[in-house]
Amino acid sequence: MCTGGCAKCLGITLIPLAVLCTLANILLFFPGGKVVENNQNITDEVWYFGGILGSGVLMIFPALVFLGLKNNDCCGCCGNESCGKRFAMFSSIIFAAVGVLGAGYCFVVSAVALNRGPKCNDGNQWLYPFQDGNYLGNHTIWATCKSPETIVPWHLTLFALLLVMSGIQAVLCGIQVVNGLFGTICGDCKCCGCCGVHNLMQYYCLGTWYISTLMFYKITYTEDSGSVVDHLKHLFKSS
Repeated sequence: MCTGGCAKCLGITLIPLAVLCTLANILLFFPGGKVVENNQNITDEVWYFGGILGSGVLMIFPALVFLGLKNNDCCGCCGNESCGKRFAMFSSIIFAAVGVLGAGYCFVVSAVALNRGPKCNDGNQWLYPFQDGNYLGNHTIWATCKSPETIVPWHLTLFALLLVMSGIQAVLCGIQVVNGLFGTICGDCKCCGCCGVHNLMQYYCLGTWYISTLMFYKITYTEDSGSVVDHLKHLFKSS
């Protein structure tokens, strides 16, 4: 697997993450899994579309570019066999930067939403009953929210997933920036031998993809929701 193969591997991972981020953001429009009568009662950060725009739409473009790099031929230009491949790898750096910005936007929105907590009804009015992420480590105050039912774990789980997945997306796009630099300087191994770094890039990309996938499944399928809370409350402890 050369620089083009590494990019394809990253693209394959980014697409399902983008889809999941979009779905998570859509589900946040239904607090507690229910339709609210007034849209103003939906948490403000949901309307920033961090999962739909940042980690969704903006992530699709880099992912498609990364997937196409594997199939770029080495037709060359000006007598240089790998000229076309080098330019393609250089352009992927730009799209990777777009991906980092999109994922970063979603990450920041999710972090702010987790720190602020959900908007809910305390029995008298709709408000934000929590401050500075104090609910992350104190489950007893979750009862402050009377409705929608289960709004706190709903809010916490979905925004935590967005936080984790957008972080993974940013890391993967950052890897493509490095991979793209290798490809721009050295070309693809099919064209010019990749300057002897073929094996290094292969192990680097495979290892990073494997670690990112493990992190995602560990967060998504954990049965102990408290473990997620423990990780998150450290992010806002100093706030």
